Amino acid sequence: MKLWQKNIEVDKEVEKFTVGKDREMDLYLAKPDVLGSMAHITMLESIGLLTSAELQTLLQELKNIYQSADAGQFVIEDGVEDVHSQVELMLTRKLGDTGKKIHSGRSRNDQVLLDLKLFTRDAIQDLVKKISELIDILITQSNTYKDVLLPGYTHLQIAMPSSFGLWFGAYAESLVDDLQLLQAAYKICNRNPLGSAAGYGSSFPLNRQLTTDLLGFESMNYNVVYAQMGRGKLERTVGFALAGIAATLSKLSYDACLYNSQNFGFIRLPDEFTTGSSIMPHKKNPDVFELTRAKCNLIQSIPQQITLITNNLPSGYFRDLQITKDVFLPSFDELAGCIQMVTLMMQSVKVNTHILEEDKYALLFSVEKVNELVLQGVPFRDAYKQVGLEIEAGHFVPDKKVNHTHEGSIGNLCNDKIEARKKEIIKGYDFEQVNVAIQKLLEK
Repeated sequence: MKLWQKNIEVDKEVEKFTVGKDREMDLYLAKPDVLGSMAHITMLESIGLLTSAELQTLLQELKNIYQSADAGQFVIEDGVEDVHSQVELMLTRKLGDTGKKIHSGRSRNDQVLLDLKLFTRDAIQDLVKKISELIDILITQSNTYKDVLLPGYTHLQIAMPSSFGLWFGAYAESLVDDLQLLQAAYKICNRNPLGSAAGYGSSFPLNRQLTTDLLGFESMNYNVVYAQMGRGKLERTVGFALAGIAATLSKLSYDACLYNSQNFGFIRLPDEFTTGSSIMPHKKNPDVFELTRAKCNLIQSIPQQITLITNNLPSGYFRDLQITKDVFLPSFDELAGCIQMVTLMMQSVKVNTHILEEDKYALLFSVEKVNELVLQGVPFRDAYKQVGLEIEAGHFVPDKKVNHTHEGSIGNLCNDKIEARKKEIIKGYDFEQVNVAIQKLLEK
């Protein structure tokens, strides 16, 4: 079934090429498509294009389809082009001509735009919950091991004392910043494109504010041409936010692989979280972190992939945009899986509490000695030279006590400030408005 087909049968090879992975990708959009249709027909009834009885019949059947999709039972049949066609076909089979009325005043262009926004909005809410949980674990570990020192590096050379309090907390704060960027992408996503039709509006007196309210959007995309121009832009913008989260997880994973190796020995993963070798019986490999690093590096390519698909398109709809779904939709599950694994690893990691007792880390404390001389009145440059000469002569004796008190340092982690900022950013998403609106729509 094709919504646009008339009397000419499309060549089978052309159909296979043009449909591509759409049936597979559109399964992500089944529930959003039903919700969008429920809002749209409610609006159609309000402007006289459906009767009250037709609306109630359609709403009930759409709820049945929604429940099927929610239970993982929704399928797009062979020969059916996409999720929109499947939903309309199911309605028409059950309700006859009434099912054919739901498409008045819209196009598949604004329909898929809406589906993508509803899907993305929901997926972002799930990601925020998972990221928040990971931040909480990192803050807890930071506070637990705040007094355990480890080497800080520059150029992969030992540099200055750091701590596990700083290490865990640094990734917590990085993820808080990632939440801020994701919030900006969410707010761009949370605007209603429905009613833009094929990109030029409709001669029907559509009530776009009504569908905006029914679906819990913050506002609508007002200009209908811009609404269509948002296809590709939405995916790219959200992709940049996902890439930021992935970059944080990738860096953390690299650290964990490095710190877990015998040459470092800073952390250890429980044996049940590692894998072995087919030939070396001693191996305990941090495969979870290695795969997380690889997956997150791939996720960081998403905005570039979408840019390359869309960057030479003028305004209006083009079939090129279909391919963005292949790149974009699966990325949320991939990233969510990585977050879940990193959360489990960070919760279970074992910390070496005696790292800096080894003599090879003595030079980490050279700056501490310089600063101590400065506090005694020695000019900094002279103190630097004095300690440097001691090191060259082999006379340097470190004092391994550190006294860092300024904000964000070893002795003053400011984890409470990081937690407060996280809560404030999450509050700014205002998920409650969306959740209440969708619940009301499903109860119609």
